[in-house]
This record gives sequence, C-alpha cells and structure tokens, in this order.
Amino acid sequence: MSKSQSEVPYGTLDLLILKTLEAMGTLHGYAIARRIEQVSGDALQLSQGSVHPALIRLEQQGWIRTEWGISETNRKVKFYSLTRAGRKQLLVEVANWEKTAALVARFLEPAG
Repeated sequence: MSKSQSEVPYGTLDLLILKTLEAMGTLHGYAIARRIEQVSGDALQLSQGSVHPALIRLEQQGWIRTEWGISETNRKVKFYSLTRAGRKQLLVEVANWEKTAALVARFLEPAG
C-alpha cells in the first residue's frame, strides 16, 4: 500500500459497505470494494481479506442478503443487497459515525 493510500479505520467498513449497497443497489463483493475505492478517490485500498469477512458478518447480522448470480465476466458470484434491517442499521451506523466525528473534532480544536 502506498503512502497516499489509507487503510479503512477500524469499525467503518460496515458503514461503507451498507452505504454503498444503499446507493448502488445489488452488487458482488469485488464491485463493492472497487466502488468504495472509487468514491474514496483511490485513497483507500481494500483487499478481499478485509471485505469478505465484513460481508459474512453483515449477512450473519441479517443486514444484507446474498444471492448467487453470474458476474459481467461470466463467473458465478454472490450478489449482496440490503435487507430492511440493514437499512435501519445504516441509520444507526451513520448516527454513530457522526457522534464519533464530533467527539474527535472537539479534541482537534485549538485549546483556548
């Protein structure tokens, strides 16, 4: 990974995946990872080793569902989409992120 590319901060990958599926609809794992990289302006570099476990975790939570299908390269792949519970959880994740960002911002303000 180059110095200009960052790792996804711990705990944010679920939010990024859920938000990507909300915006783009049903996608396979590789497309999810590439879309997150694209939206980040290639500042993030995601590996299958980070995305795949997150997708499994989100499916186990009931926030996404999977369906087998054929990719644009004619391969059998799993496609992921948000569930109703996933849409609700996305609202929770966004609220938690906003609280966390506001908290960190307080520490970054000049003392005075």
